[in-house]
Amino acid sequence: MLCQVIHITLVPVLLLGTFLLPTGHAGLANCPIGCQCDDDTLVVTCGEGHLDVLPIVLNPSLQRLVIKNNKIKTIDSSMQFYAELTFLDLSYNHLFNMPPRTFAYQKKLTELHLNHNKVGSISNKTFLGLESLSILNLRGNFLDELTEGVFFGLKKLEELNLGQNRIGKIDSKAFEGLTNLKVLYLDDNTLSAVPSTAFGPLTSLAELYLGINSFTTIPKDAFVKLNKLSHLDLKGAALSNVTSESFNGLEDLRTLDLSDNRLNRIPTTELMSLVRLEELALGQNDFDSISTAAFAGMSNLRKLDISGSLKLNRIDGGAFSANANLEEIVIASNKALTEIHEGALSGLPHLKRLILKDNALTTLSDGLFSWNELVDLDLSENPIVCDCRILWLRNVLVNKSNGSQNQIPVICASPDRLREQALQVLSPDLLGCSHTDPRQQAIICAVLVAAAAILTTLALVLYKCRRRIREVVKGGWGNSAIGRKEREYQKTFSEEDYMGRHSNPCGLGVHPTTLNNYQINNHHTHGIRHIPVTEL
Repeated sequence: MLCQVIHITLVPVLLLGTFLLPTGHAGLANCPIGCQCDDDTLVVTCGEGHLDVLPIVLNPSLQRLVIKNNKIKTIDSSMQFYAELTFLDLSYNHLFNMPPRTFAYQKKLTELHLNHNKVGSISNKTFLGLESLSILNLRGNFLDELTEGVFFGLKKLEELNLGQNRIGKIDSKAFEGLTNLKVLYLDDNTLSAVPSTAFGPLTSLAELYLGINSFTTIPKDAFVKLNKLSHLDLKGAALSNVTSESFNGLEDLRTLDLSDNRLNRIPTTELMSLVRLEELALGQNDFDSISTAAFAGMSNLRKLDISGSLKLNRIDGGAFSANANLEEIVIASNKALTEIHEGALSGLPHLKRLILKDNALTTLSDGLFSWNELVDLDLSENPIVCDCRILWLRNVLVNKSNGSQNQIPVICASPDRLREQALQVLSPDLLGCSHTDPRQQAIICAVLVAAAAILTTLALVLYKCRRRIREVVKGGWGNSAIGRKEREYQKTFSEEDYMGRHSNPCGLGVHPTTLNNYQINNHHTHGIRHIPVTEL
């Protein structure tokens, strides 16, 4: 009996002695197979293996523990041995159960990563004790509901990732106590409406991810309580409509992602209130054109991404005329985009990066964009027709080839003789251009314009003088006798009358005084024929 009591007493003492060994010896002696244990940095990392329980023989002074891609199914009381932990990563395991107060001894833990497990439920007692926690990652689990006060004890939490779950219901008080939360992921769940009523306690929230849900529309004042929000992600939220009141309260919003939705037009008016917006993504929607001043009101816009829109076929001139501060434009993988009208990309003096990759562009109008500040240009994977219309671009590429610009070659798709060749290395002659010198072209244009003006003037003069010319022509073809008689007849008029009749032979205007004198003379000599001297 005494031996049994001694044995029972010695077991915990021996176990305790294991943890009281010098740090280096304890860590090295008890490091599980497949793990790396460093007792200098107090870090243990276990790679892919067959661990199905959390080891209890590690250094109790451990600060960082990473056991990923194993088969751990539950976290039990073994966590109490590691009260010094500041970082714990148990992602990609088979966790489905976390009893209440599992982390009650982890007062110093700041990051907890439980993503991609099989956790089906959590309660307001699951995370008790985590008073220093700033990051909680529960992404990729089986959560379907967030109950009242489930995160209440996490006073210092700044980032909460609940994406890729099955959450369809969020209690209006689920986020109570999270007054320091700055980043919230609720994307890729089964929410049918924006959980506006639950946002009240999130007074410090700066980033909100709500994409890949089924909202259809965003109601009035959905985000009005989030007046510090700077980043809103609604990618793939099944939106077919937004209104001018959908974004009330978001005056400080800097980044908005509306890509991969069902918008049939660019919501110009609806976004006009977002005057501080700097980044906007609108790709993979159903609109077919980008009209003039499509982004009016967003004068601070710096980055615009419109990629993967299957119906987009045209960009009108002045499409970005209200966005002179744009620095980056990405318009890529729009398989129906064949037209970018002249002036569509003009008036953008700060543009540094232009991506027009993988569209259906065959040519680009002369001077479509400016190279003032442009650093990156990508026109690859377009069916470019290499002819004289594209010579301006070839010249730009050649002129900038020695600069710091990052050029991706523009490859010809046609004609067949130039297929797969880089535009930059082709000569103007190969492009079918007979006059390649811009100065020579200017001179030719000036000469043609001047010639056209001269011919037009000459035609007008000929038209005005057509009667006089006809008389001259008749006089020169056998009517010399009539011409002499006419000249003798004219001599009988006074010098003043003669000058009046012939001062404007083309009928371009007759002086009234001369016309009156002529009429008076005719009146006094009515019926009297003057006999020319030659007939006396």
